[in-house]
Amino acid sequence: MRPTRAARRPTGHSRTRDAFWFLPPAVLLIGLLGVPMLGLIWVAVTGDLGTYLSDPQVHAAVRLSLTTSLIAMVVIVVTGLPLAYVLARWQFPGRSVVTLLIDLPIVLPPMVAGIALLEVFGRNGLLGAPLSALGITLPFTTTAVVISQVFVAGPFFVRAARLGFEEVDPHIREAARVDKASEVLLFWHIMVPIARRAILSGVVLAWARALGEFGATLFFAGNREGVTQTMPLAIFIGFESNLALAVGLSFVLLMVSIAVLLVVGLLGNRRDLNTG
Repeated sequence: MRPTRAARRPTGHSRTRDAFWFLPPAVLLIGLLGVPMLGLIWVAVTGDLGTYLSDPQVHAAVRLSLTTSLIAMVVIVVTGLPLAYVLARWQFPGRSVVTLLIDLPIVLPPMVAGIALLEVFGRNGLLGAPLSALGITLPFTTTAVVISQVFVAGPFFVRAARLGFEEVDPHIREAARVDKASEVLLFWHIMVPIARRAILSGVVLAWARALGEFGATLFFAGNREGVTQTMPLAIFIGFESNLALAVGLSFVLLMVSIAVLLVVGLLGNRRDLNTG
């Protein structure tokens, strides 16, 4: 006689016993990821955090990071939103190449990105002489910081926005086209509002990536206090000469990262509720 479905169904005790074998490696990785973060928070909170954060160098680095990252986000959204829409809506020759170029900075080591930017926009780079003739100097300036942040953070926004546009129900687009809506009206009044949560998630992720950018900025913009020294660069310098400075700024960036993840998670949960 074959056992009934109820007899074959695992009990709660057996499920717990089976899950036990997965716990040790999972706990090991959780500990490896979580203990250093908790340790940093403990050191910062139990130490003289007020002194860490009152350092003028900290204020300058935070102010520069916020300013440049916000400018970078404006550039990324203005240029990346149309690009994401084009990639989501149409097939065209070279689309795979464009997608590759967009995704490449995500996996490219940041220092390689900095060298690439320097070799193109540097004084002796491919575009260095034409820019110099126009009186434009980019390397080791605040503008170079913004360019570095756009280069490394832009792909995160484009990917998120493109996925948001691709998930819009095609019937909605077809209905708009039947009503003779132009592509621009379709974009602004239908596609962007429907994909807004994916777009906002992309904005938050890209901003966090721009705020934490280090390698490309170091190579292309240098490390001049008040001019190009962002928070990650100040942490790098502080680790060698002022550990309190490094701890304070690391704590700030950690809190920002936690806030970013909470916001992205909240947007994702609301999106699931709306689609559910």
